[in-house]
Amino acid sequence: MRLCRFQLDEIELAGFYLDDRIIPIVHACEMYCDEVGVELLLSSTDDLLDYLPPDGSSWSAIEALAGWIEELEEAQLAELAVATADVQLLVPIPRPSKILLLAGNYAAHLIERGGVAVERVETFPYVFMKPPTTTLTHPGDPILIPRTSPDHIDYEAELAVVIGRTCRGVEEADALDYVAGYTILNDITDRKFTPNPDRKPRDRDKFFDWLHGKWHDTFCPVGPCVLPATEGVDPQNFPIKLTVNGQIKQDGSTGQMIFPVAAVIAFISQFVTLEPGDLISTGTPSGVGSSTGIYLKPGDTVVAAIEGIGELANPLEAEE
Repeated sequence: MRLCRFQLDEIELAGFYLDDRIIPIVHACEMYCDEVGVELLLSSTDDLLDYLPPDGSSWSAIEALAGWIEELEEAQLAELAVATADVQLLVPIPRPSKILLLAGNYAAHLIERGGVAVERVETFPYVFMKPPTTTLTHPGDPILIPRTSPDHIDYEAELAVVIGRTCRGVEEADALDYVAGYTILNDITDRKFTPNPDRKPRDRDKFFDWLHGKWHDTFCPVGPCVLPATEGVDPQNFPIKLTVNGQIKQDGSTGQMIFPVAAVIAFISQFVTLEPGDLISTGTPSGVGSSTGIYLKPGDTVVAAIEGIGELANPLEAEE
């Protein structure tokens, strides 16, 4: 079962995501009640947190509905579903209070970027943030190559964690109990952003150039759906790939993380209160454009894919 948000006829809805088609939750609920004769009490909003564990008010009803959908005949599915191509997919969590991301959480990516891989006991996760309201980008919407610095725009396919329960000071062993689900995030980066090239050098210029290069508008596509964090889902066992114009650039596994998801949540929660809807993106495998000097350009299409979740596709356009 995977859940998504989408827009159909200017109405924002929640649905079950089936790759090439979507079943609106409201339509499935109506058919379920008619055929089974049991009323399901479901949230009337498109807020996916209501439909996800651990604390979603409609989570148990969604589980029942998903089990019923799995038993439907093809004709019944066709009656319920809308083609994905006929809707606008939306970011699964539209208003996260925080988007937290990890830098250098895959050893091979550290090495390709000229860094040194270390054991987790010898270091700690590097965490940074992106502004939610201006960087979040829907599946299928364009990533804008900024006028101010157009030549070194890079991609990073990442597993993102959706927090489902207020979380502060948790132990690693308990951290996954606070997760609602998992989605895909493409951490778009301007590798050589250099504000005021004639500036007087300062000690921390390199760090802030890197950080500000993460913040351009549209630089955080997320989606296309959320995989609920059920008992059988292992966040360290997802194959992850990224293609540009159909050519594979990244091909790895979330099992290659230096700090696994539970450790990341535990670390951040020691000094930041994590709230329902917060996104934590967990770093990227090797294969980024800066390792080869081949960057994104207008007309490209970048697809970040995680097996079991889906594909997040976005075209590149020059900012006007």
